Amino acid sequence: MRIELVQLPGQECNIEANLESALAAIARCSPETDLIVFPETYLTGFPTVDNIGHLAQPLDDTLFSSIQRACQGKNVSVAIGTAEACDGKFYNTTSLITPEGMAMAYRKTHLWASDKGVFHPGDRMMTCEWNGLRVGILICYDIEFPETARALATLGADLLIVTNGNMDPYGMVHRNAIIARAMENQVFAVMVNRCGEGDGLTFAGGSCVVDPFGNVLVECGREPVQLAIDIDLSQLASSRSQYRYLSDRRMALSGEIHELPNGIRELHF
Repeated sequence: MRIELVQLPGQECNIEANLESALAAIARCSPETDLIVFPETYLTGFPTVDNIGHLAQPLDDTLFSSIQRACQGKNVSVAIGTAEACDGKFYNTTSLITPEGMAMAYRKTHLWASDKGVFHPGDRMMTCEWNGLRVGILICYDIEFPETARALATLGADLLIVTNGNMDPYGMVHRNAIIARAMENQVFAVMVNRCGEGDGLTFAGGSCVVDPFGNVLVECGREPVQLAIDIDLSQLASSRSQYRYLSDRRMALSGEIHELPNGIRELHF
């Protein structure tokens, strides 16, 4: 399976420019690519209390139709973040968009300091079936909580997609966290961070892919880059052949698991 990491700077309050950049990255992808991953809130940038009402978009907006058409043109799927508007509330959301439509939209459950008062937290973890795998999404600060990835593993995840907006001086925090989340759940993890300046911050880059053994397969620096990597899915079975953390654990997570007709599996808490 081929995955492309799109580590780019973004622009706050400039959806048009960010969408243009995203569509250009999709157009550049290899014909063999299965999945392209962008950073957290890439389409909108990071909103504030004052401008989120203007920036946030419903998930049925033409913005996402444009991305789906690009996915159809390249026969590729895209994970990309945005500020979502729904029923008078705003969420930090990452969507998995396929040529067929929106496979899943996950709302960030663990809000960073600057998220609070701007976004509402999500209330569930979720996975979906995609290309023969079960996939889950986390967003930035989520990965600092082991329970989030364990919840996705409990829901059957083989691949964790992490859209990130992590800044200096916390680059190593997320590097260590993504390695741990992949290893302790015996899954692949793809983390794509923003780079450059913005929102008064310097973003740390360091996008990477980690295998189910906790090995870093590829890692970006701090500069803009679009990087493709092929992952060997047989490593999933290999990593679980001698022991399985999920089977051997003695403390279960709280919450209720729901199986939806569309194949999405959710843990509500």
